[in-house]
Amino acid sequence: MRVFVEGVGLLGPGLPGWQASRPVLAGGEEYRSAPTIIGASDLLPVAERRRSPVPVRLALAVGQEAFKNASHDAAMTATVFASSSGEGETLHQMCETLASADRDVSPTRFHNSVHNAASGYWGIANRSHEASTSLCCYDASFAAGLVEAVTQVAASGKPVALIAYDQPYPEPLHSVRPLLASFATALVLTPQATRSAFAALELEFLEGKAHSTRMSDPGLEEMRLGTPAARALPVLQALTRTAGGHVEMDFLADKRLRVTVSPC
Repeated sequence: MRVFVEGVGLLGPGLPGWQASRPVLAGGEEYRSAPTIIGASDLLPVAERRRSPVPVRLALAVGQEAFKNASHDAAMTATVFASSSGEGETLHQMCETLASADRDVSPTRFHNSVHNAASGYWGIANRSHEASTSLCCYDASFAAGLVEAVTQVAASGKPVALIAYDQPYPEPLHSVRPLLASFATALVLTPQATRSAFAALELEFLEGKAHSTRMSDPGLEEMRLGTPAARALPVLQALTRTAGGHVEMDFLADKRLRVTVSPC
């Protein structure tokens, strides 16, 4: 399966956007960790912006950045959202409410708790009626999202945007499922090489467990291992290289995913 990359979005600790982070990913600048800062989005109306939780704001931020450099309209592009954690803060608050004497759950919290909340806000923000898929595959959520997005591109012959994001859970969920940091990335994928396309991706399934491609920088490697959405980092790093490269990722118990990145 071969697709082309038109736009990229990125947001994480010490990675304040795709363009700003490219020198770090390429190895030309030292990586310095810093809090993930999510700027205010102008995509949502004020009321929706006020109600949107952190994972939604993460997803909107990287999706918006990815489409800035793409030749396709976000309103006319199907989407795949991938997240291991979803909206953990809202789930925590709902569990607290249900465990209390007053068990009335806020309707806003309820609709933010579903796994496709980010997809819903994205559709509102972009006035999109295109198909959207939301999925989870534990630590392999980014790989599963990439496979789904590439499959949809190949099947439909139309562009698809992949948006992957994760946010740490609050306690006590964090003790059971610790995630390192808030992280999100987005890729706008197309079936043909366009003027905006700068790289191609080819996916291949291989038998056996992967020797996952690591990041050479210890801080970036810690992030890759600590946040499922950050499993995207080796792919993003390959996108910064003029020669591209091969990336291997864990996928299923008996299969691994190889992503070949080549420049256009």
